[in-house]
Amino acid sequence: MLKKLDLRASSDDYLSLLPRPKITKELPVDAVRGIIARVRHGGDQALLELTAEFDKVRIESVVVGNEDLEFAFNRISTDLRNALEVAAKAITEYHQLELAPDITYISNGLRVSQKTVPVDVAGCYVPGGKARYPSSVLMTAIPAKVAGVKTVVLCVPPGVNGKVDDATLAAAYIAGVNHLYCVGGAQAIAAMAYGTESIPKVDVIVGPGNIYVSVAKREVAQDVGVPSSFAGPSEVVVIADSTTPTNWAAVDVVVQAEHGPDGLAWLISWDEDVVDEVIANVDGIVKASPRRAEIEATLSEGGYAVLVRDKIQAIEVANAIAPEHLEILCDFAGELSTMVRNAGAVFLGRYSPASLGDYVAGPSHVLPTYGSARFASALRVGDFVKHVHYVEATQEAIDILAPHVGAISKAEGLTAHEMSVNIRRSNAQRA
Repeated sequence: MLKKLDLRASSDDYLSLLPRPKITKELPVDAVRGIIARVRHGGDQALLELTAEFDKVRIESVVVGNEDLEFAFNRISTDLRNALEVAAKAITEYHQLELAPDITYISNGLRVSQKTVPVDVAGCYVPGGKARYPSSVLMTAIPAKVAGVKTVVLCVPPGVNGKVDDATLAAAYIAGVNHLYCVGGAQAIAAMAYGTESIPKVDVIVGPGNIYVSVAKREVAQDVGVPSSFAGPSEVVVIADSTTPTNWAAVDVVVQAEHGPDGLAWLISWDEDVVDEVIANVDGIVKASPRRAEIEATLSEGGYAVLVRDKIQAIEVANAIAPEHLEILCDFAGELSTMVRNAGAVFLGRYSPASLGDYVAGPSHVLPTYGSARFASALRVGDFVKHVHYVEATQEAIDILAPHVGAISKAEGLTAHEMSVNIRRSNAQRA
């Protein structure tokens, strides 16, 4: 199931050697653009038609009443309700730590202050359809609420019965979602970006999704805020050695592959016996899994067991992959973590599986994929705010800084810039 790859004798040019999924010219850009155009032109009616076309269900309206969220909250089991509330508490408390205080800089009579201003309306997308992800509701909506966003809009695809499941609705109730809509795919992204009769236009769109959703977010990015990360199909890299229980490593490789195709699930080790044992364990786990089809779809294209020279090369390979989740299941995980440069989230030690991060650790599990961890981060409070700075100068500041403004403006050939400060100088010199 996992394809074995031996890099022990390779050069350090890992990017050219690693057969990892890549964004190619085969992205469904034209199809996504067609969907966006249909929604912009047809509004709610287009959403209903596209839902019937792609989700194979017919619904009368995309609007889900707020009372349905509360009803679902009361219908779900006590265990699930408690678990969602524990997760929500951790997510809230962690993201409250990200709230940045306003700052002020004073020098030579110049006062510059920065204030953090939340966007007015945030759009959250959560996958659905055959699966359900109440955790993703919490992980997207709660950071927005912590940031101070007044209106949080959530779009979720309908299930096979044409409705959003109770667990997802209950999570939306706990997170304080203001408006929920039963629509998914690229059409949901278009609806939030441009608005329809029922769905308001939002200021920023966040959340994970398939390749159509990810491409749609890029297509609308010129009109609405979208975090820089590519939050696509799930990825994990597990680093293990002889101190790691191989059945633990195996199940952790499988965990992210459960989400379905186009993802990445890798094992890296410098112990060949560990590699062989994990491969065997993965085969057994997959054969017994109720989500065998989804796991096999991921592993057939993105499943590898990599044999490396040593722990240093293991981290170098992981950095080249820049995975969404990186697990270091070794005794010296802390030491190796200092060398990690590219990863969405890092899990240290044998008792830290990525599933903790998926649900209850606190940080959002909406993470960069497809190598975008090289430059992007997990979804955070900062994705829902703007940093506005205010500049207030005194006469003293003008007198001190006007010559410098003049020197730079002359170099750039912008004479009005120099004039605007010179006319304010105490001796009223002119350019």
